Amino acid sequence: MNKAFVKEDAGDADDDLEPAAAAIPKGSKNYITPAGYAQLQAELKQLLEVERPKIVETVHWAAKNGDRSENGDYLYGKKRLREIDRRVRFLTKRLEIAEVVDASVHYGSDQVFFGATVAYETDDGTPHRITIVGIDEADSLNHRISWIAPVARALLKARVDDEVTLHTPAGPQHLLITSVEYPAPDR
Repeated sequence: MNKAFVKEDAGDADDDLEPAAAAIPKGSKNYITPAGYAQLQAELKQLLEVERPKIVETVHWAAKNGDRSENGDYLYGKKRLREIDRRVRFLTKRLEIAEVVDASVHYGSDQVFFGATVAYETDDGTPHRITIVGIDEADSLNHRISWIAPVARALLKARVDDEVTLHTPAGPQHLLITSVEYPAPDR
């Protein structure tokens, strides 16, 4: 088949898709903790100041080696540059719309707000401990859940010793809040 009718990067059709990230509910802000904001800034800085220049240098070197169609360093480098640029655009947009919320202003409170670390028990007495964070900070392995998660939504604005109802596909589940903690304010 003539190359004029074939997309050059036919194997990279998924490269132009945005990263799969949790969508921010319409009319809501992109709430984030100060630590989460700093983490996103650090990632952006690492990409712009370290990774991207290194890949640009590799691509430049590989391009000077002649035939680019079979040059793995060149092809991989160009693909990696697209990935980095896509992530940079994503991070830049997320940081622009971020609303940093300092949870320490609620230090000592027994009510659940954004940034709280909440301990609760389920109907069967199983204890759980989660921290409510921003969408871009969620990490289920470390018990950090997004404020838009159903569990977080059920817990928000409740107080210690309150029982809230979490609606699940298996039916309603009752959660008893046993403690609420916030980071200590910087002095």
